[in-house]
Amino acid sequence: SSGINAEWPLLPGIRTAAGDVWEDTSLMEWDDNDFRIFVGDIGNECNDEMLYRAFSKYPSLVKVKVIRDKRSNKTKGYGFASFKDSADYVKAMREVNGKYIGNRPCKLRKSSWKDRQLTTVRKKNNEKQKLGLKI
Repeated sequence: SSGINAEWPLLPGIRTAAGDVWEDTSLMEWDDNDFRIFVGDIGNECNDEMLYRAFSKYPSLVKVKVIRDKRSNKTKGYGFASFKDSADYVKAMREVNGKYIGNRPCKLRKSSWKDRQLTTVRKKNNEKQKLGLKI
């Protein structure tokens, strides 16, 4: 069982991963149509300002955020950078990957945040069912 309940409302902030479903109100802070980079392998010394500086040369940079544990306030080792323009996104992926942000070289990937939205997961599950695949 995937843990996805058909009764869950199809709201933009409803997310699912690893069988859990939850409301993520922080998604409302981001543009739905952005080009978002997952920035991995950042150290605990890294903050939003340091992340911003790493991507600030790209004119369409919209927002950055270092993800922190709610209780300890330590970084979870990753963050995100959001761009309005796909050309800046592509350039940043190429130029910033492996560069030091704080005391560690970062690893960049395309953010998969849209893949975890409940509406997307339901759509993919329906497509799998139609193909006779296990969900």
